[in-house]
Amino acid sequence: MSASQIVASRTGEVPTLLVKVFGKDRPGITAGLFDTLGAFQVDVVDIEQVVTRGRLVLCALVTQPADGMEGDLRSTVHSWAESMKMEAEIISGHGDNRPRGVGRSLVTVLGHPLTARSTAAIAARIAGTGGNIDRIFRLAKYPVTAVEFAVSGVETAPLRTALAASASALGVDIAVVSAGLHRRAQRLVVMDVDSTLIQDEVIELFAAHAGCAAEVAEVTAAAMRGELDFEQSLHARVALLRGLDASVVDKVREEVRLTPGARTLIRTLKRLGYQVGVVSGGFTQVTDALRERLGLDFAHANTLEIVDGELTGRVTGEIVDRAGKARLLRRFAAEAGVPLSQTVAIGDGANDLDMLNAAGLGVAFNAKPVVREAAHTAVNFPFLDTVLYLLGISREEVEAAQTHDED
Repeated sequence: MSASQIVASRTGEVPTLLVKVFGKDRPGITAGLFDTLGAFQVDVVDIEQVVTRGRLVLCALVTQPADGMEGDLRSTVHSWAESMKMEAEIISGHGDNRPRGVGRSLVTVLGHPLTARSTAAIAARIAGTGGNIDRIFRLAKYPVTAVEFAVSGVETAPLRTALAASASALGVDIAVVSAGLHRRAQRLVVMDVDSTLIQDEVIELFAAHAGCAAEVAEVTAAAMRGELDFEQSLHARVALLRGLDASVVDKVREEVRLTPGARTLIRTLKRLGYQVGVVSGGFTQVTDALRERLGLDFAHANTLEIVDGELTGRVTGEIVDRAGKARLLRRFAAEAGVPLSQTVAIGDGANDLDMLNAAGLGVAFNAKPVVREAAHTAVNFPFLDTVLYLLGISREEVEAAQTHDED
């Protein structure tokens, strides 16, 4: 195609043919179609192909053949399709696809299950914002169904606002991010530890050994709901641990349970070139061990003071609170050489909110209502690796990363 023809095709002036082939998928169909079209010296303008449950739909947009040859092309394509036990449809038109509207977003939907009703409601809400669905792609079929919609014609912020209200009522999780190269360029993920990376609240594990579990749990719950100042609640809870033998640290490390999918999340991110860190209102006595165990790039937390082999009931150094977590996210990003807009933060409690809002994408993971409402998106499934789908990472890529680690 000449330069003038390319310009003309973009403005809709060049006659084109949309060739659609559909039927049972098997090797050789794509090669066979284009071999057939090649005999007529047409140029390829666009190609789309999808396979669903073994059924192929292949669309080729090509330039119109030389004068008098269109009838032969149609006849030849239909004959070839019939020989392959496929069906073919050929539609005449002009130019390429219509230009996409301003605004590019990627809408990721997680469902277990993903119902037809919820899908219809999401598509209707997108249309109601003036957005157009350009493409739909399944990222995963287990442990949840994850589907990605490429949307144009509406800016990301209003689209996110419109869809956020639908998610809870429909029983799905929805993430909306701006499309573009920067989405795959997100190279730093920072997460909370207690009830995010791990299933436990570390201070409650210490409290169980000190015989004050009920008192500590009550204060922890109030702090996570945002009802108490975190620093005050931290000092109050740690004071209850005074006199506890330091040997308990090793026992608590052994009792810590990783959240399902945590290893998969970290291994996959590391395999794909991401840097991963944790910030915690818990304690370095545990986070340092997690850093070594999981190969984390960054870790920061409070430190329990130990004197003469006993916990003093105090913490040392600067307190890692709500504002502190956001500061650490910025520090980690600077050290990693990653723009803040290309970071991901994951957390569950009110003291994670500043960090979630500062990140390019803030994910509330099985979070309290106040956090779900304020974060960019929420994941309400008990598998931490589902966050990967929000980053556009497919299940196939996840499995490939795990296989690589085993080799």
